[in-house]
Amino acid sequence: MTASPAVDLYLDVMAKMLTRYGFEGRNVTVKLPPRSYESYLWDLTRGAMQGRDIRMVEAAEFDAARREDGKDWPADAETMIGMKRMANVRACVESVIVDGVPGDLIETGAWRGGATIYMRAILKAYGDTARTVWVADSFEGLPAFDGRYEADAGDQHHTRDELAISVEDVEDNFRRYDLLDDQVKFLVGWFSETLPTAPIESLSILRLDGDMYSSTMDALDALYDKVSPGGYVIVDDYGAVPACAKAIHDFRDTHGITDPIEEIDWAGVFWRKS
Repeated sequence: MTASPAVDLYLDVMAKMLTRYGFEGRNVTVKLPPRSYESYLWDLTRGAMQGRDIRMVEAAEFDAARREDGKDWPADAETMIGMKRMANVRACVESVIVDGVPGDLIETGAWRGGATIYMRAILKAYGDTARTVWVADSFEGLPAFDGRYEADAGDQHHTRDELAISVEDVEDNFRRYDLLDDQVKFLVGWFSETLPTAPIESLSILRLDGDMYSSTMDALDALYDKVSPGGYVIVDDYGAVPACAKAIHDFRDTHGITDPIEEIDWAGVFWRKS
């Protein structure tokens, strides 16, 4: 699909804004040495500041290669997926528009909303008024291991306060880009509870960003059959979280899915549903 110069410029700028590509070098500190004095102090600080948005951020020079690959965690960006995975979102959405593949767009696991904001921006740039962008998240972070899938045993995502972004904050992020409208709908709650009964008739884009085996499998079980032929399944954490990759292969094997998996970058993959 060949975009007009104005559309191309708008979507390029949006991708750079949402990732803070080129002008943010500050990063959220992901790990501290275990049982270190720093870790002890941070645990004390978090305990004393419960219920408040507190993050440990380190100053750094902007690293283009890391931001392109989504290997850093920008302190204030609306997404941490990097430019390559953002480009994949654009390519897939443009493809379903030009090919007339029916269905809405959804991301399961939205964090600050960056990828879904970009989906809405792409629809608006091309004047597509028929599709809804669904933003599915607990908006409370990730769930603790519930015993259903052994692959999630020991998972620590639920301890990361930085992953718990409220639905009000995500709405504000959409509003900041003038993209909060009737074509954006929110599914608030754990995937196992919200996705099976979500009022979604069909999907052209299913983007999975739930990190865990359970979150990935819950989304696939509830939504895969709603993906139209020619639609795309995008997996953000395939190369980053082994439990996520296992869920993908278990689901594909169980359902006899042979559509080839294509690599986006070190973490993300996708396939087009035949």
